[in-house]
Amino acid sequence: MMHSGWANRGHAAFWAFVVHRVSGVLLAVFLPLHFLALSQALADAGALDAFLVWTHHPLVEASEIAVVFLLAAHFTGGLRLLLIEFLGWRGEAQKAMLAAAGGGAVFFALMFALNLI
Repeated sequence: MMHSGWANRGHAAFWAFVVHRVSGVLLAVFLPLHFLALSQALADAGALDAFLVWTHHPLVEASEIAVVFLLAAHFTGGLRLLLIEFLGWRGEAQKAMLAAAGGGAVFFALMFALNLI
């Protein structure tokens, strides 16, 4: 039996829900890797230098942009949820908040990709 929530999968708010949950999970997967990289600075300066050279690989740089997008998507999606929860913004305001959250995430990822932030 299909969960009743999947019946609304054509609605933009459903996809905002999916993006928020997936971005949260992927950020949780990223964090231990980030801490491992930071631990290189404590263990051995040479190991950190080698790691930093590796981070200039195009695939790693592309993944950094993806992480910034995930972080921005999770952040803006969370702000949208807070506005709904605490200020009761529902109805037509939903569409504007969904557009602002998605646009904000793309904006920050592009700014990072262009090395502006």
